[in-house]
Amino acid sequence: MTAQRRQPRSRPETLARRRDILDAAVEIFGSKGFAGGTLQEIADQVGMTHAGILHHFGSKDQLLIEVLQHRDETDVADLEEQHIPDGMPLFRHLVRTAFVNEHRAGIVQAYAVLSAESVTDDHPGRAFFEKRYRTLRSEVAHAFEVVCAERGITTPDTIADASTSILAVMDGLQVQWLLDPTAVELARASEFAIEAIVTAVLSPTPSPLADGADEHAQPSRSSV
Repeated sequence: MTAQRRQPRSRPETLARRRDILDAAVEIFGSKGFAGGTLQEIADQVGMTHAGILHHFGSKDQLLIEVLQHRDETDVADLEEQHIPDGMPLFRHLVRTAFVNEHRAGIVQAYAVLSAESVTDDHPGRAFFEKRYRTLRSEVAHAFEVVCAERGITTPDTIADASTSILAVMDGLQVQWLLDPTAVELARASEFAIEAIVTAVLSPTPSPLADGADEHAQPSRSSV
């Protein structure tokens, strides 16, 4: 009797399998980090072999990169053309993202862990995060420029600091929330911080921190 030849898996099945692996990798890397999480643990979670994971992704480093790309794609999946918006809609998108993140702790945890790990020597995700932050800073800065132009405001020199600060406060709040979600309202705190920074750029006022400041302290940009 001739053995029946196994039919190759169809493309939709392959894509679904890859998605299962990515979801498992998000969970494993999020809980154990890139160095601590193993391909075998990921394979066990999806009912595959270590070799099966390598068949789909080639290496652990490549799996990490695709996990990070997968995470970014989920942020814009519901947006028109799957791309981050510009102008004021960008800031509203960032606020909506914070509200969405309250319901996907696993992805937030993976991002927080892997972004922190990426500053270490020879981490395979370092180039990804360096490029990601450069791109995000540029996009937020351009959104500020668009909003200022729409309102007839001379582009202030605080845009670079404001853009960096928005990203920093969102990431920092995520860490606090992951550590103690009962004490930190991730969405509300993110919304408050983003609104405060946008307002500081569009409607600058003298800094209250300058009142009673030490005579040797450097004045803030908003107070000069």
